[in-house]
Amino acid sequence: MTDHSLQTRLLHSDYKFDPQTGAVSVPIQQASTFHQQDFDNPGDYDYSRSGNPTRKALEDTIASLENGTNGYAFASGMAAISTAFMLLSKGDHVVITQDVYGGTFRMIHDVLGRFGIDHTFVDMTDLHEVATAIQPNTKLIYIETPSNPTLEITDIRAVTKLAKAHNCWTFVDNTFMTPALQRPLDLGADLVLHSATKFIAGHSDVVAGLAATRNTEIAKQLGFLQNSFGSILGAHDCWLVLRGLKTLHCRITQSSASAAKIAENLSNHPLVEHVYYPGFSCHPGNSTQTYQAEGAGAVLSFRLKDEESVRQFTKHVELPVYAVSLGAVESILSYPARMSHASMPKQERNKRGITDGLLRLSVGLENPDDLIRDFQQALEKIETHAYLQTGG
Repeated sequence: MTDHSLQTRLLHSDYKFDPQTGAVSVPIQQASTFHQQDFDNPGDYDYSRSGNPTRKALEDTIASLENGTNGYAFASGMAAISTAFMLLSKGDHVVITQDVYGGTFRMIHDVLGRFGIDHTFVDMTDLHEVATAIQPNTKLIYIETPSNPTLEITDIRAVTKLAKAHNCWTFVDNTFMTPALQRPLDLGADLVLHSATKFIAGHSDVVAGLAATRNTEIAKQLGFLQNSFGSILGAHDCWLVLRGLKTLHCRITQSSASAAKIAENLSNHPLVEHVYYPGFSCHPGNSTQTYQAEGAGAVLSFRLKDEESVRQFTKHVELPVYAVSLGAVESILSYPARMSHASMPKQERNKRGITDGLLRLSVGLENPDDLIRDFQQALEKIETHAYLQTGG
């Protein structure tokens, strides 16, 4: 069904119904082990760590949606990312975007070094800086675009061409975009990664990670590592992700339209110092985003004056959930300095523009006008609080 649009393929895949029963939902094979009729000719499945029919349905689906050949489902986004990093060996070097997700920063900065794997953080929007950082032992260039939480845009095709010229792999975290808006493998990437907890599952009810590739070597090694580490996604969670995928296109389309409207409104408020949103024509990565993706996505960040302003805003805002994570049907407001990037030292956060006044908003399916009114009243409370604090 690859000749259909992705919107249609989300609903009409090879797993649209169960061939045995006709059920229009993938069966949940809640089995840990599988009976073998003949030890000389084992069946397709023997133990669910190594393979499970429900997990295979999800893995085949994400591979198809990303236009890859092999997919992998993990227990979390970080399990997918960490297992992918295990493709590296002692003495290898990684070039990685500087404003990467906090969990990825922690893995790179605090874990991989213990195994003799070195790294260099770079401004991935500057191709010259990326090229300069490549060393003879560089094995991987790791991209996150749009980046979390400052929404910087990396030119995937340009970086992958540079990587191939130096015999490097390119991995892309595609969590913010999903295959509905961006397909990195088509732009030359070797592996695409997702925290499927976010937009792909979309309902704040499952933690999951996905990976997809069309690179034969990576596929073989990643499958071996998935089985060796055993950080696989359970059958029921695989079913939840498959269910969420069916509504991905309509969810991210509506949320993206709402995000554009909210970003524009916030940018006109005097208490908002800056709005980070790649849909703005003035955003330095807008032209790149326009050619490599099918939209700006449903995440934006905005900067208030300081931590006290954030405290007052989050105290009075009513509609968004104030929480870790993103990509759900409900809008989620996060404070990167204390949440997603809390593991990053403050000095490192400040280098990346992750100030104590920065908030990240993942826009859900609420009426955007309701969200705008809610934000306006919360911003007014900041003004009132500041006025009272000065003795006005």
